[in-house]
Amino acid sequence: MVEVEAETDLVVEEPGTGFCGAVVRCAKDAVTLEDRHGKRRVFPLLPAGFLLDGKPVTLVRPVPVPAVASGPRRTASGSIAVEGVRARVARAGRIYVEGVHDAALVERVWGDDLRIEGVVVEPLHGVDDLPAVVAEFAPTRARRLGVLVDHLVPGSKESRLVAGISHPHVLVTGHPYVDIWQAVRPASIGIAAWPDVPKGRPWKEGVCAALGVRDVHEMWRRVLGAVDTYADLDTPLLGAVERLIDFVTVED
Repeated sequence: MVEVEAETDLVVEEPGTGFCGAVVRCAKDAVTLEDRHGKRRVFPLLPAGFLLDGKPVTLVRPVPVPAVASGPRRTASGSIAVEGVRARVARAGRIYVEGVHDAALVERVWGDDLRIEGVVVEPLHGVDDLPAVVAEFAPTRARRLGVLVDHLVPGSKESRLVAGISHPHVLVTGHPYVDIWQAVRPASIGIAAWPDVPKGRPWKEGVCAALGVRDVHEMWRRVLGAVDTYADLDTPLLGAVERLIDFVTVED
């Protein structure tokens, strides 16, 4: 049975009563839910005692977060925050990502670092014309280009396109996910796992249907809102973005 930590604001349903609400408190053996009318009810933490997105789950008490020793403030990406420094004038180099969702997620986690380094992130809206985009950008030693690609796995269309890019001042990295949404850890969103979407169906629409979410815009708000720091993202995306930032900020 899938166990889910009863984090504050996680919305679940108690199937015996049909009561649906958000977690407001979790004790050792009971959880308090509050519905949209402000009514609260307490339920025992029983195995498979709740429904999350229509699927039975066992709620467990969240693991306490150890107190963090005092020290330098860190940004959402985990780097040490630089206090009292104005944003740098934008570099000539750029980082291109595949769409507005990719750009928003990168900004969410690396925004502070990008402003300090003067790096601008721009959406590409697809990589089908990547060779032409690179040619138009005209990279140089002082004008480096980094590109983040979705679904960069052996045999994919994306991998074939990237294989045709060979330029000393261009770096293309990527992650294995069909869409950047998948790089967000399911637990951060309050789901057990990302749904499997049949081939031929638009992935985002399939995810919304499987999770019972009204539309893509609503689901995207939920995905982006679940990301506070790098800890909410999977390692492949973290490594890919960090490599791009390092590449375009090299001082020749």
